[in-house]
Amino acid sequence: MSQRQNISSGTRWETLAGYSRAVRIGPNVWVAGTTAVDDQMRIAGPGDMYAQAKFIFEKIGRALEQAGATLGDVVRTRMFVTDINQQGRAAAAHAEVFGKVRPAATMVEITRLVDPGLLIEIEVDAYIASDGG
Repeated sequence: MSQRQNISSGTRWETLAGYSRAVRIGPNVWVAGTTAVDDQMRIAGPGDMYAQAKFIFEKIGRALEQAGATLGDVVRTRMFVTDINQQGRAAAAHAEVFGKVRPAATMVEITRLVDPGLLIEIEVDAYIASDGG
């Protein structure tokens, strides 16, 4: 059986809710829903879905790195947006990061996130092919 690796980004939400930023088991990595909140609990890119998405992808990239993966290993993305009319902004950021990787992707509109300033939350799944799994 493969060993489980829990990855933390150090935010207070992880401790409060009892979750990991990412979990790796074997060649699989799952990254939890991630928002545009920095380590000082400030919202990055206020009012700008594109800026928030770019910040989130960078944050996800760091979690994947800690798990031994890269954004190039991502096979699935899920984007939860608070305003589907801004979907083009989220899609543009997604395309910049994954245009060559082309993971399976989902985008859905939700009512709200934990803070009204947050416009998007993203989660990804990755598979590390070089892991031999």
